[in-house]
Amino acid sequence: MATPFDTAYDETRARRLARAKASAGGLLVFAALVFIATYVVTDGEGVWGYVRAASEAAMVGGVADWFAVTALFRHPLRIPIPHTALIPRGKDAIGVGIGEFVQRNFLDPDTVAARIDEADIASRLGAWLDDERHAAVVSGQLASVIAGVAEAMEDDVVESGIRTMIEARLRAIEVTPIIGTVIDKSMEGGHHHTLIDTALRGLVSAAAENREILRAQIRRESPWWVPEAMDEVLLDKILGGLQRFVGDVTGRPDHPIRIQLDARARLIADDLRTSPELRDRGEQLKEELLGHPEFMAWADTIWSDVKTSLQTAVDQPDSELRRRLEAAVRSFGARLENDRELRHRVNTWIASLTHQMAARSGGEIATLIAETVQRWDADETSRRLELQVGRDLQYIRINGTLVGGLVGLVIHAIVELAG
Repeated sequence: MATPFDTAYDETRARRLARAKASAGGLLVFAALVFIATYVVTDGEGVWGYVRAASEAAMVGGVADWFAVTALFRHPLRIPIPHTALIPRGKDAIGVGIGEFVQRNFLDPDTVAARIDEADIASRLGAWLDDERHAAVVSGQLASVIAGVAEAMEDDVVESGIRTMIEARLRAIEVTPIIGTVIDKSMEGGHHHTLIDTALRGLVSAAAENREILRAQIRRESPWWVPEAMDEVLLDKILGGLQRFVGDVTGRPDHPIRIQLDARARLIADDLRTSPELRDRGEQLKEELLGHPEFMAWADTIWSDVKTSLQTAVDQPDSELRRRLEAAVRSFGARLENDRELRHRVNTWIASLTHQMAARSGGEIATLIAETVQRWDADETSRRLELQVGRDLQYIRINGTLVGGLVGLVIHAIVELAG
């Protein structure tokens, strides 16, 4: 099975490993040549005895360390000696050990929670969010998420839900008492006078604009023997009287017509609040409105309009949605920086969440590591690991050769001095 190391061959690491192996092997060969030379050329006495002992011990140390290093990755000389090729043979156990090590030392719930609490993540997060560039990035992502969620939702279900919600809210509201209250509130501030004045002036304007229609109506209503000129005079009298009447009413806050209208409006408002008949009539009209096809069509268009607006806002960095999200992100970041109580709550929440996650998922992560390593190819894993750490292990061979030679020299010296 393929391993997670299936990438381009690391030629640089391979060359470094080859050079390190050549250095360690060369030193071992040098020690062997020196040892052979002391037997062939010298009698091993005096100084040559020290040289022979040092080279002999250096060979032993070099070969021993070569065997130890090689046994990690493969069988030395391809001989299946017990307890060699440790990594390929024990790959699965190594995976289990790594998983358990990570779980005990990195995913311990108390350790993780304590480290999170010390890190004061809330303060760092607040400073990061309060930065204009970061806030712009976060707001853009939030807008995309909102638009994505809206796009993923089923239109029919959402439209039905919106329509049902609107209907439920409107049915829960009694219409006539609200209208009565609105009338009372408008009269308290005198706002209804503006409405009355506007309506009266509109009546005068409508009459003047429809003069021909009024003339024709007067002509039809007047006796046949009345001259047409008299109809024109009557029309002028009517329009003039209407204009003067409206001017008088609009110019006098205490005009009797105003007082009568106020009294009538208060009476209507009181009836709207208290009359069962008017209340029932209002509820009936409301139900007719809710059941009207135009109302249902309008309710169904709300969701499509919202979706379109969201998509447009997401695509425009300077949209109102993006600006508001960015302002909200920066505001929250500033609060995290300056509000000690909020910062403490956020840090406590993060620590509690990580504690729960570590307690719940630590074993799962350890199992995941073990199972992942089990799926790796043993020989390929061993080769890749050797590329990663083999160069440093070759220095163990070099040091073993040198230390072995030094130890052999010291032992020979002790023997000589003792004899």
